[in-house]
Amino acid sequence: MLHLLLAGISNQAVFAIVVIALIAGLARGFSGFGAALIFVPLASSVISPKIAAPLLLVVDGVMTIGFVPGAWRLADKTNVSVMALGAVVGVPLGTYALAHLDPLTIRWSIIAVVIALLLLLMSGWRYHGRPKAYLTVAVGAISGIFSGAAQVGGPPVVAYWLGGGFAGNTVRANIILYFAVSSAITAASYLWGGLITTSIVALAVVAAPAYGMGLWLGAHIFGIASEQTFRRLCFGLIALSAFISLPVLDGILR
Repeated sequence: MLHLLLAGISNQAVFAIVVIALIAGLARGFSGFGAALIFVPLASSVISPKIAAPLLLVVDGVMTIGFVPGAWRLADKTNVSVMALGAVVGVPLGTYALAHLDPLTIRWSIIAVVIALLLLLMSGWRYHGRPKAYLTVAVGAISGIFSGAAQVGGPPVVAYWLGGGFAGNTVRANIILYFAVSSAITAASYLWGGLITTSIVALAVVAAPAYGMGLWLGAHIFGIASEQTFRRLCFGLIALSAFISLPVLDGILR
């Protein structure tokens, strides 16, 4: 059955997606971020961005749902709700771009966004001060646009909440709960736009075990090296993924 649903995707492409999912899951497992920044540009160079972004949404949503109950208990639900209001506006805009822009334009845009967000993460910049409602909505809208277009909405949210005066466990819970809500909004938007298909669900079934294995391995090897070492490694993987994904290298690498 899966073979029939994946008829339009070569075996080499399926194998590449599985490997990319493993690497992306490993990065998220040991650093807590970076999966989309690695998966989407690399997967978009193998399959269409219109497949890569919904694919990650389905895989990540299924494999991380177990984190939500714990986050619900610890999160500042009011602040999460305010940011989700911004996502309601931003996600459809990003989804529209994903559905209607030329695939090559989307690929270059994804790479540009990934590099910009990588530089933001590497800079160590954080918003300092208590979250204000209008800023929270604005960050949610920006994150929503990035999530709808390429599933890379994490860094603006992380940078904003880490400097907002919340305790560390509250920040982590806020991020998990917000992206659970944001993913639900994005899933509805993708379904409305016809971006989630049976072929994507079939490919998600194939890629999810590798992604889950990456999450598990990353979480269990976290203690082997310092957090700084792991974050530097993740930064390197993100930068490498952006470079390998450059459309100008298609004739050489693919």
